[in-house]
Amino acid sequence: MARIEPNIAAHLEWIGFVKPRGLVVSATALVTAGAILNRRDVEGQRLLRQCVKQRNAGVETEPYLPDFREFAKTVLGWNFSPRAFAGTEQYPIPPELEVRLPESGTILRPDFAVQERCSTAAPPVGSSDGRSAVPTDESPKWQLLVQVLAPATDFDRVTRNGSGIDASPHSQLERLLRESDVSAGVLFNGVALRLVSAPRGESSGWLDFHVADMVLTAGRPICAAMRLLLKEQRLLSLPADKRLPALLVESRKFQNKVSEQLADQVLHSLYELLRGLQAAHDATKGELLRDHLTDSPDEIYRALLTVVLRLVFLLYAEERDMLPNEDRIYAQHYSLAGLYERLREDAALYPDTMEQRYGAWAQLLALFRMVHDGAHSRAMRMPQRRGVLFDPDGYLFVEGRRARHPRAERIEAPLVPDGTVYRVMEKLLVLDGERISYRALDVEHVGSVYETMMGFRLETATGRSIAIRATKRHGAPATVNLEELLDEAPSKRIKWIRDRTDRKLTAKVGKTVREATTLEDLHAALESVIDRYSTPDLVPRGAMVLQPSEERRRSGSHYTPRDLTEPIVQTALKPVLERLHTADGVPPRPEQILDLKICDPAVGSGAFLVEACRMLGDQLVASWHFHNEVPALKFGEDETVRARRMVARRCLYGVDRNPVAVDLTKLSLRLVTLTRDQPFAFVDHSIRHGDSLVGLTQRQIEAFHWKGGAPRFQEGFESMQVRRHVEHVAALRKQIHEMEESSSDSQLHELWRETQLALNRVRLYGDLVLLAFFELDSSVDRETKRAEFAKSVLENKAHQHVDQILHWRNAKRPLVPFHWEIEFPEVFRRDQPGFDGIIGNPPFAGKNTIAASNVAAYPIWLKMIHPQSHGNADIAAHFFRRSFTLIHKGGGGCLDS
Repeated sequence: MARIEPNIAAHLEWIGFVKPRGLVVSATALVTAGAILNRRDVEGQRLLRQCVKQRNAGVETEPYLPDFREFAKTVLGWNFSPRAFAGTEQYPIPPELEVRLPESGTILRPDFAVQERCSTAAPPVGSSDGRSAVPTDESPKWQLLVQVLAPATDFDRVTRNGSGIDASPHSQLERLLRESDVSAGVLFNGVALRLVSAPRGESSGWLDFHVADMVLTAGRPICAAMRLLLKEQRLLSLPADKRLPALLVESRKFQNKVSEQLADQVLHSLYELLRGLQAAHDATKGELLRDHLTDSPDEIYRALLTVVLRLVFLLYAEERDMLPNEDRIYAQHYSLAGLYERLREDAALYPDTMEQRYGAWAQLLALFRMVHDGAHSRAMRMPQRRGVLFDPDGYLFVEGRRARHPRAERIEAPLVPDGTVYRVMEKLLVLDGERISYRALDVEHVGSVYETMMGFRLETATGRSIAIRATKRHGAPATVNLEELLDEAPSKRIKWIRDRTDRKLTAKVGKTVREATTLEDLHAALESVIDRYSTPDLVPRGAMVLQPSEERRRSGSHYTPRDLTEPIVQTALKPVLERLHTADGVPPRPEQILDLKICDPAVGSGAFLVEACRMLGDQLVASWHFHNEVPALKFGEDETVRARRMVARRCLYGVDRNPVAVDLTKLSLRLVTLTRDQPFAFVDHSIRHGDSLVGLTQRQIEAFHWKGGAPRFQEGFESMQVRRHVEHVAALRKQIHEMEESSSDSQLHELWRETQLALNRVRLYGDLVLLAFFELDSSVDRETKRAEFAKSVLENKAHQHVDQILHWRNAKRPLVPFHWEIEFPEVFRRDQPGFDGIIGNPPFAGKNTIAASNVAAYPIWLKMIHPQSHGNADIAAHFFRRSFTLIHKGGGGCLDS
């Protein structure tokens, strides 16, 4: 690891000591703005001690600051000038900083407020001379709001009193900041000072400066940091780009950069995990993964992804207090944060034995089980979250099991080295020496970061191999067999490498590659382009490697940030919601909002659906209050999260041909609807794996033909019973949508399994029709194959072709049809068939990438379903045309292009 610049290291030290929750300030952003920490700020600590008194705290005493004004004036240098500080007799708190809570009638207001210095040409806003307190565009902006509490008041404790406010002091300050559009605030209770960063539309963060720490000699850097951030000069006198609000904004920007850089580290963590699983497989002499390597290698890849997704969920949930972090047993023996600290200490003390230690993997498995099954004891309580993500039976080999025997039976965890677990967690938690705050990452950041893992397949090396670095920023390394390359004629080796990796070698490297006569020479010749993260050394024959798909290798991964998803979703849904208002402007009722159907036909990591979930959730809450239909909430339950959970299950739909994208979208929606005491939001029925451009209508399935105008399959039609099956599926899906929020996860999954069983036969008919189209080249041969399949259907032997369909679904260039009308019958069987809104960012791929990434007949299919389309059309154009067939006449949509 590169040496950290000393000034950055100084900030990292005090930030690490105070342990911020979420993002407040970034060490790099501070140093970039010239905010250098004076570690020897003796004078500042002397001034602090001058203000400190002692108070009784149980049987002991503790230092505290009895008077905020004295502290701010003496330690921070605030002069409380009426031209910059509100909350004084000369300059009272102005109306624009007061927030009335409609649910209780209470008014929130700060005790003090810091404003940019007013110009001499205009009076201070809210001055006591009777002039208007309404801010104008020229009014100075507010920098900081301060709330002073009684000594030792708990910042986070929710208390019920006569005020009618059922929220902690911290929550009240956050709401005040967001609704008054001030990005920073301070809570002060005498024993600590909390700096809160809560920009509108983003996750909040805070850090506490404890008086007891700052008066110690060892706490001098903490005291210096507090003064550096909050002294009057930082608030009022420095250039605007170096003041506190600018530092907070730049820190947020740095966090965005962090999420981009983190994408690379996440991919590296996936390679680390692969090597750890390889070590565990070797420890069993090839037994652990033997069957999967032979029959379903991509199951191993999906398992690796699942483990990484579980880790990111837990990191996110722990930092947002959705897991029992306050419980000593959980914190010390189960939490990821605690595990990482222990592994870091072991790596420092015993670096040479980390590959021979094996306890960490077993602890992860125990934690995964707890999240899925719950934990109920006197010491600790966790709800059953169930769901597919943490299902122990999803990938048995992850737990070292060979069969689905009772999970209560003792198992021998795979011997994944502690060194592997430590390196994986290090890459997920630390970037350039700075701890990454998952609390500060929005769900979109999390999804975009983990999109980098999409588009791979697992293979075994057929000879000694290396990985060649990607040429694109978000590309992926491709593994090549050096033995096979050595057998190529020297004049053909450069093209051989380019065809498999898209990398063009320099003249110098190309010359040494052509001249190589041994494998060792070839290895040395390619030294400058080897990707050391995926293959630190030569990979032996038979070892597992991750190989990027053709589409991933040629086009990389793409995502849309929140600053684009938000306006796109608002543009798409605004007219949809406006049409639900009555003629006299009454907003829609809750059921009208929950009846909306919004779809992203290429979900990626789910960024658009997450934003739609937020927007419709807010609309649902507003409707509840307007129509006096607020549902009964459990103690501590958040109505916004309740609304989002209902919207996620009933309103949102998404499809993607990449199964990893489907998993990521489910994760994103579960994160944005996460609660501490309930299972995951159920979205398995609406976020689906399949190709949005390849599928049949119900009428085409009944006709057993890909042509839209073909007659119904007359002979033996009743044996297909398509309509009856689809009606049954629609009834089951209606039950899923209408289940109470208190319904158990097992009830929902049982209904979903029944739905899948009911649909399997109809889905099989549609898949057989498409298999006939894509398997053969000429129209005559396709018709012959279709007739052959039709005969199987009439003879009730269609099941004989299931293996053939599965082969196409799991091929290197997979074909995964998705028949929209039968998969989502509640959308296409209503009075206005189709979705109310289509949103998203469709994939971009030219004709060459389309041809290279799909089965041979794919371009022909696209031209057939979209007449008059050109063979050179980008695939995004086909998504636009598909959207017009999925949306009803009164619907709206907005696709990012």
